[in-house]
Amino acid sequence: MLNPIDADTVIRDGRVSGAFPDEIHEGVAWWVAACFVVVSQARQMAVAHDGHPTTAEFHQRFCRGAINAQHFGCQVASLGTAGEAQLLHAMKALGSVPGARLSTTDDGGRQTVTIRLYDADGRPVTEGTGMAKLRKMIASDRVPIPVNDQARGSITERRDLVEAL
Repeated sequence: MLNPIDADTVIRDGRVSGAFPDEIHEGVAWWVAACFVVVSQARQMAVAHDGHPTTAEFHQRFCRGAINAQHFGCQVASLGTAGEAQLLHAMKALGSVPGARLSTTDDGGRQTVTIRLYDADGRPVTEGTGMAKLRKMIASDRVPIPVNDQARGSITERRDLVEAL
C-alpha cells in the first residue's frame, strides 16, 4: 500500500476522519469509496461535499474510487455542495441508495477531513453495519480494483437533486 494510514485511528466512531495531511490523504477517499461499494454492494450512490477547497480533491477521489470497485459498475450521482439533509433527500429520490458526505473543518491552521457514510435507508454506517469490515479491508491492503473496463461505473453531476430543495 502506498502511503499507508493508521486505519484504527482514522476509521472509527462511525466515520473516516483525520488531520490532513498527517493522518489522512486524498487517496484514502478512493480506498474508502471502493471498499464501501463492495461492503454495501452498491450499484448506485449519492456523494456530496461541503464546498471547502480541501474537500474538493477528496470528493473527486471518492467518486473515482466508487466507480472502480470490482465488478459493481457503481453509478455515482455527484451532488456537489450539499448539507446532510440534502444528501439524504437525494439518496431517497434516487431510489434509496447509499451515500457519502465529505467535509473539512479548519481549526487554527489544522484541517480535519471527515467522510461520513450512509446506508440505503439513510442511517449512518456503524461498526456493525460495515465500518469494521471497511477498516479491515483497508488495513490489510484489500482495496478492491476493477476487474475490467466494462465493470467500471460512471459519475453523473446531479446538482438538480440539491437545487430542488
